[in-house]
Amino acid sequence: MANPPMNVAQLAAADPAQAARLLSEVREATLAGRRARIAPRPVIEQSWARMLRGGVDPNHGFRLEPLSPDEVRGRREGSPLAPVLPVLREGLLSVADVAHHIMVVADADGRVLWREGSTSVLRKADGLGFELGADWREDVVGTNGVGTAAAVGRPVQVFAAEHFVRAHASWTCAGAPITDPRDGRLLGVVDVSGPLETMHPATLAWVDSVAKLAEARLREQHHGSLERLRAVAAPVLARLDERALVVDGNGWTAAVTGVPYTRRITLPKSLAAGRRWMPGLGACSVEPLAGGWLVRAADEQPAAATRMVLDLARPYRWSMTVSAGAASWSRELSLRHAELLYLLAVHRTGRSAANLAEDVFGDPSRTVTVRAELSRMRRYLGALLCHRPYRFCEDAEVEVLLPEQIRDLLPHSTAPAVTAARER
Repeated sequence: MANPPMNVAQLAAADPAQAARLLSEVREATLAGRRARIAPRPVIEQSWARMLRGGVDPNHGFRLEPLSPDEVRGRREGSPLAPVLPVLREGLLSVADVAHHIMVVADADGRVLWREGSTSVLRKADGLGFELGADWREDVVGTNGVGTAAAVGRPVQVFAAEHFVRAHASWTCAGAPITDPRDGRLLGVVDVSGPLETMHPATLAWVDSVAKLAEARLREQHHGSLERLRAVAAPVLARLDERALVVDGNGWTAAVTGVPYTRRITLPKSLAAGRRWMPGLGACSVEPLAGGWLVRAADEQPAAATRMVLDLARPYRWSMTVSAGAASWSRELSLRHAELLYLLAVHRTGRSAANLAEDVFGDPSRTVTVRAELSRMRRYLGALLCHRPYRFCEDAEVEVLLPEQIRDLLPHSTAPAVTAARER
């Protein structure tokens, strides 16, 4: 029978030094392939297993060159987290500084874009390579509050020797992902870090609550921008007696006329005024509006899409690209959509909702969840995704790009069908 995992927060609050020693014993035993007397927490054990599979060196780790100051500045200017930086500072900085912590904000690629807080702790962070522009993805520097929180998609606290790289064992960190409230896409991670003796059991909940405040602010800003665009769109659409919609720069719909309301449409990466083929709409005339685009649908339909590329080769950055003649568009995918599209690509003749529920959840009764996800996918794939059974349309050529090692396929997926594919 496996030993139960230790309650790290409780033990560390009572005696940080003892907790650090116990965690060091657990880590050394686990890395040596021995059974530890106290099991690591599941989130940490799973992260360590990923590090071992990925070849991260626990003795030295691996550091990429940090971004240049100009690159950091450019990423800051384009970061969707820049507008909520005041929320993060207000919620975290005053307490962090007093508690000898620093606040770190990284983008979706794990690059550190902002660092603020205790001056002495900032100097210690420099010694760990935890500097502006540094790459703190899990598969680069091992288990940590930034990279692991991004990898698992939920708040994570990493205490002392729970860090995979030995040099980080004097450090403690609590990170929470910040996602786009519109579609769940990862925008970055906010992290509070410091020396191990400064750890507090409430730190993780505190960081997570501030991350959720930032997401709420992003949601408010999005609603406000759509309201402003809707006001611009109203008189324009009132003069039209054709099918049209007005969307913002990311494809979110502000207003429609003559077409069913769709929450979002997929826009080409480089959209310009003129004649364009739009997923789900066909041939369209596109015109700029203040804060968005006027999209007018033409009557004729385009030729069927000829090629679909499901890219699962890059860790945690999965996408679907559809090409139809000279037109093409791409969309980044969530883990669940990547799983379902992979299964449909494997089973070109189709899968029922019960089949897919068994494939993804190991439970054929979870058809409601599967149908809901496929309904969301049809919003951007349109007629390319057929049903009864669910499948790609017969005219589409479907290519799947896989990782070099099949064991790296959708690494955080627990879907039985994906797990089986990784073990082949």
